[in-house]
Amino acid sequence: MVDVGAKRVTARRAVAEARVRFPADVAATLRREGMRGKKGPVIDTAIVAGVMAAKRTHELIPFCHPLAIERCDIGADFDGADELVIRCEVAVAHKTGVEMEALTGAAVAALTVYDMCKALSHEIAIADVRLLEKSGGKRTVRKGRATR
Repeated sequence: MVDVGAKRVTARRAVAEARVRFPADVAATLRREGMRGKKGPVIDTAIVAGVMAAKRTHELIPFCHPLAIERCDIGADFDGADELVIRCEVAVAHKTGVEMEALTGAAVAALTVYDMCKALSHEIAIADVRLLEKSGGKRTVRKGRATR
């Protein structure tokens, strides 16, 4: 692990997203059914899974520091007719950032959507898992652009 002992504790925040692309007929079915599948409420389940994953990132990604996450917000909205955008925002006051926690939360929420909907189609695709914003450390990132 990277030694963060000499770093200052600062408010740190990261936002990540993942996109889930559905075949048109699957997206239409999910919208018509209120985003409920045979396994239950798709978005609610994905939110719970994403938060759980963000909190356990250090157990999944080698060399990540365990963090007592202070906030994790996950939301999902359609962008167009057949693409669901999942956003995960994580915040903490610590010596290290929460980018990996936000990325993990978004990715696992997207995987959960796939799992909840795979009975409808295996043509569902998870794409563009990416960091949108990061603040509180040496660098600030906004939509993939880093500044010091």
